[in-house]
Amino acid sequence: MTDTPLERLTRTIPQVGRLDWIGIAPAQRADITPVERVRVEVGTGLDGDHHARGGQGKRQVTLIQAEHLPVIATLLDRDAVDPSSLRRNLLVSGINLWALRKLPFRIGDVLLEGTGPCPPCSRMEEILGPGGYHAVRGHGGICARVVEAGEVAIGDAVRFDPTSE
Repeated sequence: MTDTPLERLTRTIPQVGRLDWIGIAPAQRADITPVERVRVEVGTGLDGDHHARGGQGKRQVTLIQAEHLPVIATLLDRDAVDPSSLRRNLLVSGINLWALRKLPFRIGDVLLEGTGPCPPCSRMEEILGPGGYHAVRGHGGICARVVEAGEVAIGDAVRFDPTSE
């Protein structure tokens, strides 16, 4: 990797976020079950989530920005949107997830690596109603793979980990 001023800037993330919500879907299309804490395994993801059975994919863990929920709600002409309706695993606040989309970061003691954006699926129309897909576009969060296992719990810190680059 080169070390231009812009690249140094993109690897400088002083904010520390917070894990606000955790959701597990035991099967594809199953209801999301909110939990207070969950074990996260290398190579698979969150124990009990159907994505964890998929193995070595880039979508082992899905994260969404809490600050984007009011935007999505506004675009849908609603007062609020429940995080479970967006079908992501983790709701994070206080740190820009888009900045982490290709970087290593920690939630508690778990090390994740952002693998890219997590675009909405067509189910957003089914779950959120007409316009649901477009309301989530650009606000769908990121996907990550698990590098170091552990447990995450609501309230855990979310931070960039430059030592793991």
